[in-house]
Formats: sequence, C-alpha cells, structure tokens
Amino acid sequence: MNPTNHNSTHLAAASSPTTLAPDNILHLPAPAKLNLFLHITGQRADGYHNLQTLFQLLDYGDQLTLEATTTPEIAMKTKLSGLADEDNIAWRAAKLLQKHAQITRGAIISIEKNLPMGGGLGGGSSNAASTLLGLNKLWDLNLPLNELASLGLTLGADVPVFVQGQNSLAEGVGEQLYPIDLPDCWYLVVQPHVNISTQAIFSHPQLTRDTLPIRIAAFFSTAQRSISLNELLIANGAAAADMHNDCEALIRSNYVQIDEALKWLGQFGEAALTGTGSCIFAKFNDEAGAQAVLRDLPDTLTGFVSRASQVSTAHKALRL
Repeated sequence: MNPTNHNSTHLAAASSPTTLAPDNILHLPAPAKLNLFLHITGQRADGYHNLQTLFQLLDYGDQLTLEATTTPEIAMKTKLSGLADEDNIAWRAAKLLQKHAQITRGAIISIEKNLPMGGGLGGGSSNAASTLLGLNKLWDLNLPLNELASLGLTLGADVPVFVQGQNSLAEGVGEQLYPIDLPDCWYLVVQPHVNISTQAIFSHPQLTRDTLPIRIAAFFSTAQRSISLNELLIANGAAAADMHNDCEALIRSNYVQIDEALKWLGQFGEAALTGTGSCIFAKFNDEAGAQAVLRDLPDTLTGFVSRASQVSTAHKALRL
C-alpha cells in the first residue's frame, strides 16, 4: 500500500534528447531499506562517524524509468518539489557514470516517488543505485558491481548496499558490507509527518558515540560464507535486545511526533526508528497482521506494508 502523501510531480523535460529504439528503455525498481540497528562506535578526525548497522532490503520502493539517448544530455523527466535537477542524486549518478565511462550517450530519467524524502528508507540512495545499475546495462558498459559501488560511495554512504543488492551488515561510514541471511517476514513502515535534520542529530552533543563494537569483520573472515544474524549474535555473545538505534533516544526527546508514533506502534510489536529519518517500523510474521495494524493507523500517520527481501528487487529485475 502506498503512502498517501507524495512529494513529486511529473513534468515533461524542457528539451527531450533524441531517443534510440524502444528496447533502450528500462523500468527498474529502487527498493527501500531499513536499518534494523544502528550503532555509533566513534567519531573520526574528519567529523564523520564510525557506524555498525544492519541493512534490511524491502520489496517496496520507488520506480525508475531510464531511457538511453543518442545525445549526451542527462534529462530529468520528473521534477521533485524544491529540488533542482542537478541536485537530484539520480541525475548526479548518471553524470558520474557518464564521466567515469567517458561516453557521449545520455539518458532521460523518470522517477515514481513512493518513498518519503528524509524518511530514513534510503530512497535517494536507492534511486542513485538503480540509475547506476540500469545505465550500466543500457549503455553496455558491463562494469562490475564493486566498481559501481565505489562510484556510488562518492554520492552517499547508503548507495553501495543498494548497488550490491544484498541484506548486509555494514561498518565504516556504511560502505564496508558483509552479506547476511535474514529471516522472511513482513514490516509495517509508518511515517510521522516531521522533518529531521541528519546533520543536526549527528552533531548533537548528547548523541551516543561510544557503543561497544560487535566483531563483524573478524567473524566473516573466518566464516567465509554468508551467515545468519543469529550466528553473528552467538559469536559475539550478544542478545537481540542489544541491537538498537543510537539515534532513537535523542530523536524521541527532540521530536514529540516520533515519540508518540513509536508508542502507538509499540502496542503491536517492537517498534524502532530506521536510520536518522522520520520513519519507524515493526516486524510481523505475516502480511495479514501487518495490514490489520495499517488499517488502524491514526489520521496523523501514513504507512505501507512490505515483505522483507533477501535480494534487491532491482537485482531481480536485472537478473544479476
């Protein structure tokens, strides 16, 4: 079910480049993610924070249409409110790949925006990743995923996980990825209508920055395979209750709408904040249970139900 609020409008590009044959048009999902936990383990000298997080991909998200062109312009057919084309991360991803590959072909990009901006669901990063993946195919570049992920990292820390397309534990600023097996389930994602400044949260003096790291890299180096979350927890001697979002307490104390929404959703399951955005979520064993709670959402909230996805829907579409 789509959220009831959308921040995008669809307008024709001012000047459409000459297009190639219809088989040079690609429709591609840009899936959402949840941060099942987010630990801040320290702050670096450059001001960035060292993180440990667990990315869960969903089968719900935005939809992109990419059209390869014979001329070098990158055109945005979708205009997002208050955002210039050149500031749209999908446009920037296309320009970055075009420059990296040193080609003269261009593209027209359309986005059906289902994910709320600033929701902590990775919508912009996923748009960028699907643009990189899609144009890599349409432009016949055949660049490996690791190369595309490295390019994506220059656009944002969450882009690589969408490029690689697997549920993953992450370290560093979120770019060091370790694929992990997660159980099949359903999530209800709820959006309180409030804007949160990620920069303000990460610069706040009361933010917890010293959570004890769990051993991720060392465990994966000995396992030499994809593992389950339970295996990792057992190896670390940690219980699931130790997995939390270090930003949640601070955000709840500063944004009453988030606090109230978490209390409401907490009646039906373990409710948590994703990333530093405004969206919260709860896990359900089946779709019917999640849909039943969705139907009871207060009028001040919007939301959607999604199945957990083991592999990115963009990867599935591209058969990667």
